[in-house]
Amino acid sequence: MSKYEINELYDHAQGAFHLKNLLTDLGERSVYDAAAQCNRCGYCGTVCPTYMLTGRETLSARGRNQFLRMLIEGKVAGAETAAESFGTCLLCGACSSACYAKVPTPDLALEGRRSQTGYGRNFLAGVAVNLLLNNRGFFEFWLKAAFLLKKLGFAGLADLLGLYDFLGLPALSAAQGVLDRAPLKFLRDIFNQDPALNPKGKKTVSWAYFALCGPNYIFPEVGLASVALLKRFSGEGVFADNFCCGLIAYNYGRLTEAKEFAKKNILRFEELTAAFGNFTVVGDCSSCAAFMKTYEQLFTDDESWRPRAAAFAGAVKDILEVIDAEQVTARDRGAAGRTTYHDSCRACHGQDIRKEPRAVVKKLAGENFAELPESDWCCGGAGAYAFTQPALSRQILDRKVRNIASIRAATVVVGATSCLLQINAGLKEKYPSAKAVHYSVFVDGLTNPSAKAADVNPPKGRFTSPTI
Repeated sequence: MSKYEINELYDHAQGAFHLKNLLTDLGERSVYDAAAQCNRCGYCGTVCPTYMLTGRETLSARGRNQFLRMLIEGKVAGAETAAESFGTCLLCGACSSACYAKVPTPDLALEGRRSQTGYGRNFLAGVAVNLLLNNRGFFEFWLKAAFLLKKLGFAGLADLLGLYDFLGLPALSAAQGVLDRAPLKFLRDIFNQDPALNPKGKKTVSWAYFALCGPNYIFPEVGLASVALLKRFSGEGVFADNFCCGLIAYNYGRLTEAKEFAKKNILRFEELTAAFGNFTVVGDCSSCAAFMKTYEQLFTDDESWRPRAAAFAGAVKDILEVIDAEQVTARDRGAAGRTTYHDSCRACHGQDIRKEPRAVVKKLAGENFAELPESDWCCGGAGAYAFTQPALSRQILDRKVRNIASIRAATVVVGATSCLLQINAGLKEKYPSAKAVHYSVFVDGLTNPSAKAADVNPPKGRFTSPTI
């Protein structure tokens, strides 16, 4: 046990806002010991987007690890000193993938953020999180009201009324120009009315679909495609009727609420397990799926919840790893044009999912498939990063768009909804010859004769050079 278990990073009163231990590839470690695993070798520097763009040591993975270590040791006065270093971290995990010791830099950066005065204490964000926890219906009512204003051509009015801020979703305000179809019916509405997904009357199931916030509230077509694929390739299943996974709360300083979200979902999982035995929990946003696989880490200091969280985490799968390439046959390989695959950060770095989705996309695209240079580099979305760090996010996105243009791709397949939003924003502005499509929509569109072909068709028009 490290002598720095009690440290200078935060005082005792702040303990509830921090993780005591982290589950690393080298075993369970205190936060200090996890940071101390970094020997400053520099391998992470070759893959860290913020370091590669700026050349600044404090914006590198090893720089962030050392900042945290010095804060714990009391060698740096105040977490605000390192606010820029921790705040600019994309949490992409590329550094951990490159690191021989697999130092969990994203979790360490979050620990640094949680130590900053006022971080995660925003009143409106607290209201939004509590609504999602305790009154989803009210939260969804106001979100639909904001979306209705957009559909009626009054998107700016929603901003003026502060609806997105009230809901703790200021990123949606900035995303209005990218979000073409604001839904008025969410996945929870649709799937709760689908008798084929109702647990009643079923004896066994192979899967339970977990509606994550991106597909649920912004891109319901993703969830519809995922469930269509699960029905077609994975047998009988149900809708989990779950809560938010808690990733938003976890990433933005509200650790107590993140645990409450996890507990609600674990309880729902246990209800379904009692009824059906073992099954797979399937999510279709890689960021959230990766987080759910780490639920045990939230409860390392709670022996009553820890094994239950571990059981839930062990049942989770990303839709990217569910479909086998041997199962799919393309109905029209040319429908998507020249196709490439972008490795969403929390798929490749957070879950080590690379081969499975790429094999499926390659088979469906055939000779139209082209590998994307730097496919596992972050696109700069990273949740709300595009809105909290706009300058860096823009540079990272421009690099991604240039790579897409370099192979003249028409369709970019992605596995996370933040990537879908971010990459389409860059393509729409600077390379409109292409568009990003979620993996589920792509696979369903090319394997299901009744799917809408328009969902996987590239934009009309000839190739255009990127305006970067």
